[in-house]
Amino acid sequence: MAGCGVDSEPPDPGTAPSSAADSGAPSAAASAADDAGDVLHSANVTHVANMPPQPPLDGPQSWGTDLAFQGDHVFTGNYDGFTVFDISDPAKPSVVSRVLCPGEQNDVSIAGDLLFLSVDTPRGGPECDAAPGGQEGAGWEGIRIFDVSDKAHPTFVSAVSTACGSHTHTLVPGENAETVYLYVSSPGPEPGSATCPAPHNIFSIVEVPVGDPAAAKVIAKPEISDPGGEAEIGGCHDITAYPEKDLAAAACFGDGILLDISDRVKPKVLQHVSDEENFSIWHSATFNNDATKLVFGDELGGGAGATCDRETPRTKGASAVYDLGADRTLTRRAYFKIPREQQPGENCVAHNGNLLPIPGKDVMVQSWYQGGVSVWDFTDSANPREIGFFERGPVSALGGSWSAYYYNGHIYSSDITKGLDVLRIDDPLTDPAKKASLKELNPQTQTSY
Repeated sequence: MAGCGVDSEPPDPGTAPSSAADSGAPSAAASAADDAGDVLHSANVTHVANMPPQPPLDGPQSWGTDLAFQGDHVFTGNYDGFTVFDISDPAKPSVVSRVLCPGEQNDVSIAGDLLFLSVDTPRGGPECDAAPGGQEGAGWEGIRIFDVSDKAHPTFVSAVSTACGSHTHTLVPGENAETVYLYVSSPGPEPGSATCPAPHNIFSIVEVPVGDPAAAKVIAKPEISDPGGEAEIGGCHDITAYPEKDLAAAACFGDGILLDISDRVKPKVLQHVSDEENFSIWHSATFNNDATKLVFGDELGGGAGATCDRETPRTKGASAVYDLGADRTLTRRAYFKIPREQQPGENCVAHNGNLLPIPGKDVMVQSWYQGGVSVWDFTDSANPREIGFFERGPVSALGGSWSAYYYNGHIYSSDITKGLDVLRIDDPLTDPAKKASLKELNPQTQTSY
């Protein structure tokens, strides 16, 4: 593979299960594998395993990012590349391959034999060995595409440049298995940039022919606000799609936006919602199973702020629960924020999560950076409540859980500096989720259960 370093037979870093024993109440216990201080977790959550960073993805800013799942494998993004883990035994994950391919943030999605990575900083070209930056603001950034049919030896296939890069992307299936689409989110505009001019009131749609990924290209740039209008935005941070419901929710810079995606390449804006008093950076969205509710998160401080301390109101840096009516209008019902106070130096704010597949209930797991991982119930949309949690002690720099997702009986958390954590929740409310079995999971692409 030209320009990309792959370590297909790395040394086995082993696993590090927590020694904390469950009790009848939340407990704090030291983990021998954790050099960030004590581990705190609720009685119904068990720390099953940890896979710490290893070369070549263990540099000072080799930060863990998003996750995607397929069969017995999890793909973990990293600012310096990605790792493929075998999770056939969740208590003993093993490394299948590590790929050195720097590019912020390297958020990932998977479709069959194709892996997609988001790159949102200019580089000299799309190849993995391209130098950072570019000339006169015209460096390459966008989507990289890998063939992972041989998971021990991923190969770079092609790349697509997108306007203002790709901070995140969302995989949306086409009408048949021959085509997939990527909804590409990015902030902007950037003064002086040839690739991110004003206004930036769009997102990009990349069409990928599955049989010929080298032919992938941008086919649409839907406008989601009027330039200069009251609802003008500066791009989007995340888009969550629910293809079965022909809906998507875009968390943008200033607004949350509900979209009709019945025509996958011509999305229509149904509603803008704003919350100038409490929301700063709309980040991520999660529908409930029947699409009668929608959770938006606010990444106040951009992920580096300490918004879970006693000085920050409970409505800021939180998640907001909206009811979604039959007429496809959104009404805010409540806010949710983790109930544990964090230290003023701990970056903590609502971040990535997904639903637990529990029929008749609305329960999700969510990452909170140094606030850890929270499992919370919003079945009563006006009264959300936490039912389980896991977190480490403070670290002196940026850290904590970037993404936390439920997949086939376990919770997988991508910790920025500590690697991959595997958790299990055992609770009468959540136990029905263990009956579900998925073959593939891109958390920003929701499917019904």
